[in-house]
Amino acid sequence: MNVLKTPAGKAMLAFVVVMAALIFALWPRSTETPTRSSGTPGAPSQGVTDQDVPEAMLAQARTDAGLAPCPQSTAPVPDGAALKNVTAVCLADGRPVNLGQATAGRPTVINMWAVWCLPCRKELPYFDELSQRAGDRLDVLAVHAIDGATKPYAILQFMKEVGLTLPAVADTDGSVAKALKAPRVYPSTILVRADGTVAVTLPKVFTSYDELATLVRDELGVDATGGQS
Repeated sequence: MNVLKTPAGKAMLAFVVVMAALIFALWPRSTETPTRSSGTPGAPSQGVTDQDVPEAMLAQARTDAGLAPCPQSTAPVPDGAALKNVTAVCLADGRPVNLGQATAGRPTVINMWAVWCLPCRKELPYFDELSQRAGDRLDVLAVHAIDGATKPYAILQFMKEVGLTLPAVADTDGSVAKALKAPRVYPSTILVRADGTVAVTLPKVFTSYDELATLVRDELGVDATGGQS
């Protein structure tokens, strides 16, 4: 007896066909190259939207997100600085920023992340807290990975949703990751000394603020642990 010819079999076949069509209709589509999220290949680079938005809408998203301005410095840039002459787009105002000059003379904590990276959402608030506690003793910078970096509206919407206000840039051409030799795993954290050289690179997820602050204290000499403000 052919099961598919029975009423139950026909109902099951119809259910499978409908579910397959629904999955196909809802499955995200992207023309960008897949990347990695916490070591897992194939994470989509889509954000909240893949569509271009009017400039006025993007400007409002910047205002609503309320991100801190990107770092600024007038200190000389050492010849050996990893980020010397490396430019990214500052998400607070949409302008290009020379990261080598902007971070010259101060230790810097860089978090490489992406909107589609779930572990990034969990740990980014620790970097936001670090930025607030460390003040002008340390630059803390969220660098959105090249995958999805040309969608500032999506990134800004994400940061507003999570409640992040730390300085952030979009690595639209991958030059930041290349200069830092950052692994293609998200999230990843790179600690940069005041002289611009890389102290440590960690492709890992921080599970507490204290874990992050202790690392910064040990590697960069900036103590933002405990109850400091």
